[in-house]
Amino acid sequence: MTFDFEHPWLLLLLAPIAAYLWWARRRKRAALVFSRASTLARLTHPLAGRLAALPGWLRSLAVVLLVLALAAPRTGVSSTDVTSEGLAIVLAVDVSSSMLAEDFHPQNRLAVAKRNVHDFVAARTDDRIGLVAFAGEALTQVPITVDYPVIFRAIDALDVGDLEDGTAIGTAIATAANRLRKVPGKSKVMILMTDGENNRGEIDPLTAAKAAAAFGIKIYTIGVGTEGVAPIPVARGLFGYEYANLPVHIDDRLLTQIAQVTGGRYFRATSAEALQQIYHQIDKLEKSPVKVHRYVDFTPRYLPFLLAAIVCLLGEWALRASRWGRVP
Repeated sequence: MTFDFEHPWLLLLLAPIAAYLWWARRRKRAALVFSRASTLARLTHPLAGRLAALPGWLRSLAVVLLVLALAAPRTGVSSTDVTSEGLAIVLAVDVSSSMLAEDFHPQNRLAVAKRNVHDFVAARTDDRIGLVAFAGEALTQVPITVDYPVIFRAIDALDVGDLEDGTAIGTAIATAANRLRKVPGKSKVMILMTDGENNRGEIDPLTAAKAAAAFGIKIYTIGVGTEGVAPIPVARGLFGYEYANLPVHIDDRLLTQIAQVTGGRYFRATSAEALQQIYHQIDKLEKSPVKVHRYVDFTPRYLPFLLAAIVCLLGEWALRASRWGRVP
């Protein structure tokens, strides 16, 4: 709570009042002639001098209080209104069999990707988020929503084998863009993460990216996988997947073009730590626009000063009407 005056310049009137009181105190008192010493003796009670001076002090105090009342004292309580537009974000995650590659030791690519996507969503507050999984086809796992617990459960449930195998990047972009284009607002972002090359689907990735850009959608692309070779599953036996060290094929050029067409950026994650840093960078780049409005609710407080001034004036008049106020 704050206290101030609506018209503080009126407080300058207190200066001449203070000067007058200083001058009056230094002024010599006028002499009175009494015909009898006994009369003077009765009037020179110890309280007589103080009571005789009190009307003048009461009037001065009343004037000071009136000046304070005219300056309009007030108390204010400040409040802050924070509004956030929020972003619309669709996370498109590759769940093809190559995402089981174990080059992000001790976990495979998909496990690391799921953890980082989970942390990215947890760091958001007002954004609307959707989830698309893709391999040889694309499927919306969660429509755009603010129900984050539902998103977390869908992320945890992502797994290889739920969709036809392959990498249909164009289909993934089209599916995610179809969700985003229906969302009101200007801030629309797609984060597409893959570890391969486009080899499935009937939609050309660049054509899909240009269509997304026409809807005002910005795409961040992430290539996941080490340089050179990586242990990639080639078959599934009785005791799980069989791995072979195979060359890593990520179409960096295509992913860069997709990002550039839409005004986004391409990132390459060659380790679990690198992928974590990439999501941190995107989190900083795509912050929800926040507007802060501060208000102060003022309550006038002049009435106590005005009432106190009236009481002082009534006290002065009462004292001046008595013999103590008339004779010093």
